[in-house]
Amino acid sequence: MKSWDFAKIWRLPDLRRRVVATIIILGVFRIVSHIPIPGVDTASLRKLFSANPFLGLFDLFSGGALQNFSVASLGLNPYINASIIMQLLTMVYPKLEELSKEGEYGREKINQYTRFLTLPLTLLQAYATYFLLSSQGVVSKLAPLSLITLIVSLSAGTLFLMWLGELLTEGGIGNGISMLIFAGIVANFPTSLGRTLLSTTAEGFSGVAIFGLLGLIVIAGVVFINEAVRQVPVEYARRTRSGKSLGTTPSYLPLRVNQAGVIPIIFAISFVLLPTLVAQYLKGVSNARALEVSNFLVNLFSPSSVFYNVFYFLLVVAFTYFYTAVTFNPEKISEDIKKYGGFIPGIRPGRATADYLGKIIQRITLAGALFLGLMAVLPTLAQNLTRVTAFSLGGTSILIVVSVVLETLKQVKSQIDTRSYEGFLS
Repeated sequence: MKSWDFAKIWRLPDLRRRVVATIIILGVFRIVSHIPIPGVDTASLRKLFSANPFLGLFDLFSGGALQNFSVASLGLNPYINASIIMQLLTMVYPKLEELSKEGEYGREKINQYTRFLTLPLTLLQAYATYFLLSSQGVVSKLAPLSLITLIVSLSAGTLFLMWLGELLTEGGIGNGISMLIFAGIVANFPTSLGRTLLSTTAEGFSGVAIFGLLGLIVIAGVVFINEAVRQVPVEYARRTRSGKSLGTTPSYLPLRVNQAGVIPIIFAISFVLLPTLVAQYLKGVSNARALEVSNFLVNLFSPSSVFYNVFYFLLVVAFTYFYTAVTFNPEKISEDIKKYGGFIPGIRPGRATADYLGKIIQRITLAGALFLGLMAVLPTLAQNLTRVTAFSLGGTSILIVVSVVLETLKQVKSQIDTRSYEGFLS
């Protein structure tokens, strides 16, 4: 967007109202993130989060609410998980697939099913959070009534954030859920940066400088991969009213290098976190063998271990291919091209076109999968290179922030252009 585009935002009443509504909703979100739930040792909780990068990543998605143990501690994680599950079910369950093709009505019904699924996932995750924190001594053992109150409070916070996200989508700028996650990530940046500068000696500022340079390189890489597409030429026959062909109309089918977004990293985190949770549970068991297994898992899946980083990287690559295969259907795209009278030059319509598209998507997905895998293990690589540990260069967080900024700017520019054309036509 050009600089004068931002000035136009305030000159367009409808767009100005949307921007103001966005600011207000994000402000409410930050206030809710600091409403604490009593009975928690916050000092021990912060110590636990500083020692476990996975818990730090979940805290990142909640905007620091989990580290404060506020009513919004679970953030939007249950809703994100429900959305992923519904998206996968839409691909494999015929009735949901038919519903997704029914336009606005179908999307609204699927969104409603997603909300219904969010509630049990929220209750389950609230109890899992209590179980994890109580096993670490951060939260004391609660009586049944107090435990129910805690679970209901955490669940109500997530449902409230989900409602705020939908309000933001309807009356604000950008996708509401993405904007809330973006606000949570950005809100933690000044604190982390200040902690890094205060803890860095004069000799260590060279590492901070390298760290900043790596950050700029990562941002440029995220923009490049996020916007990278392979344009497959497609030609459509032009016909007159008498049905005679008058040549072809050239067009392109854009295939994104990163079809899966950040979802493979979320999948991989769930799998890599599982051994750590098992280790924490076994640590509380009064058995020597269980304690040995717990120590083995802790050492094996330590963020600084080679096995952990290689395993995490390979998981992200595998899930990228899996999710792309689920969401991208070459047969369906081939049928749609054929139905509208199109064809890829040099490729026969039908099965040959589907095989051709399948080969292309497999090749470009490799670049996207390797990039996402690098983003997943980037914090460890950056810390080993720069020796800066107070500030984590989270590839996942940068990926989310840059993607949300790009999509929001595109939406704002689209609305400005639409209103400019409306003024011209009037």
